[in-house]
Order: sequence, then structure tokens, then C-alpha cells
Amino acid sequence: MPEEIIRSLTVDGLRYAYRVQRRVPAADGAPATEPVLVIGGALQGMFGWPQMDDHLGPVADVITADLPGMGTADPLPPGPGAPVLRAAVTGILDDLGITRINLFGFSYGASIAFGCAQHDPGRIARLVLGGVPTHIGEDRRDYWHRATRALAEGDAEGFATLAADGLMCLDPARPVHRRELARRYVRRSFLHALAHSGHAADSLRRALGDRPDFSGGLSGVPALVFAGEHDTVTSPELQREFAGTIEGSLFLTLPESDHWVVLERSDEVAALVTRFFTDQPLGPGARLPHQVRAGEAAPAESTPASPPHPGSPTPRPAPR
Repeated sequence: MPEEIIRSLTVDGLRYAYRVQRRVPAADGAPATEPVLVIGGALQGMFGWPQMDDHLGPVADVITADLPGMGTADPLPPGPGAPVLRAAVTGILDDLGITRINLFGFSYGASIAFGCAQHDPGRIARLVLGGVPTHIGEDRRDYWHRATRALAEGDAEGFATLAADGLMCLDPARPVHRRELARRYVRRSFLHALAHSGHAADSLRRALGDRPDFSGGLSGVPALVFAGEHDTVTSPELQREFAGTIEGSLFLTLPESDHWVVLERSDEVAALVTRFFTDQPLGPGARLPHQVRAGEAAPAESTPASPPHPGSPTPRPAPR
């Protein structure tokens, strides 16, 4: 069994915690890489990423966290939370004595991860961002306004249903793998959080209502951005535009999935993240820019040389 460590820290007087699963090298000698820190959405605390543990465990120490406002941590105070969350991430690295990490941020966690990379790029070896909520349409906001009204009226069931539906593609003409399973899971997760955390409601309101800042661009950090092809929170086209603000980044979509691609395509996402963090090709014919050898011409397009097998990601270069 891999060694697991859980430690508590404070930032600006707020209690939070992180968990480390120590690397267990694979028998086949899989390549090692820098530790990986995983930052998810408001409901994805330190124990919510078993697929990442499984895939990344042979190649890296895996770090997950209940940052302030998430899981068992103290709630964030009123006002901007980004500086506190960045400081909390830095506190984890300093506590572990880590110089550089691989950083994965999903949904709400993507804004935290992107902000960390912008403010301290020298500590980020590689960056993966998924389900990036750069622009949220009014139709989605309408779901969440109705959900928060239901919560204010004491209707937890109505809140959970509206909040879950607002994060998913429910159009039957657009196929989503394991849609109903993911929908039930998300809805139950909202209800569980409301029942077991005294500040869950405030945390969920912040996560659903915040307008995170994805401006300013980024350079000097190898980066991958991915989206579910039917993401209705922020369209893949808009996420691709965001990827274009990161110098040298790659962008890809995963088929038959929506904003909850990490649930609907959990193994594919974990395998993708593992390949990127260990400098392996992402799929048939796809290579990362920093993998090109000296004197070798970089490929004009990071697209498959042949059609990918069903269910595999489709790499697309971010626009320049």
C-alpha cells in the first residue's frame, strides 16, 4: 500500500489540510516526474481523486487538498479569495520542501492553478487545466440564481437538482458518456456537502457565483488545456481561445462528455494528465513542443497522424 500523509496548515488564520500519497514505482520502470498537486472544484476535496492516485501513483507523489473554503477547511472570508488560495498552495509546497510541482486544476480549481502559475511560474514544472470556466453564459447563471433562491428558501433538494443540471449538458441530441450516472453523483454530492459541512452553502455560492480572472496570459510553463466536447458551462471554443493566451500550450477536447468530463471520462482524463506530466505523446501522432529534439523540425499541427481510436482525446493546437 502506498504511504499516505495528511497534514494541517494555516494561512491568514484559516485552517486547511493537504494529503500526500507517496509514489510507489511501477515494476515496469515507469518514468518519474515532479510531485503532482491536484486542485478540483468546490466539492472535490482531498479524497475525491482516486483515479489520479491510480494513474499518477507509479510516476509521482500525488498531493490533494482541502483548501480554504473547500471540504473540511475553514470558510473563506468575504472578499477576493484568490490571494489566500494562492498563499495556501505555496504553504503546501513550502511545508513539503518542494521546489517545483506539476499542477492540475479543474473547473473552479483551474482559476486557482492558473493564478499560481502566473504569480510564481518558476515553481510550476507543467500545468494542466480542464473545464476552464472563462466565460459563463446567462443560461447557466439562470440555473444557479434559481438554485441559490431554492437554497435560501430551505429547499436543499431543489438546490441540488438545479445546481447539478446547470453544470451538465442535458440535450439528448448531444451524447454524453455516463450522463445520468454523473448527474446523480453530482446531485448527491451537493446534498452530502450541505448536510455535513456548516459552511458548504457559502462555499457553493462562491464557487457557482464567482467570476474568476483568466486574463493576463502566461509564458514559460508547458501547459495543456482540455474540455469536454459538450461543455455547456464554457464552450470548448472559448476554452480554446483561453488556451491561446498561454504561450506554447496545447488544447484538446474529449468526446461524448460535458463539463463533468472528469467523472464521465475519468480514466481517460487521468491517463492524459499522466502522459503530459511525464512528457509522453498525448495520442497517436501527437507530440508536445518541448519534446522536439534539437535540429528536428517541429510538427506544423499536433494532430493525430491517423484517426484516433473511439473514445480517445482529439488533440488540437491552441491558436496563436
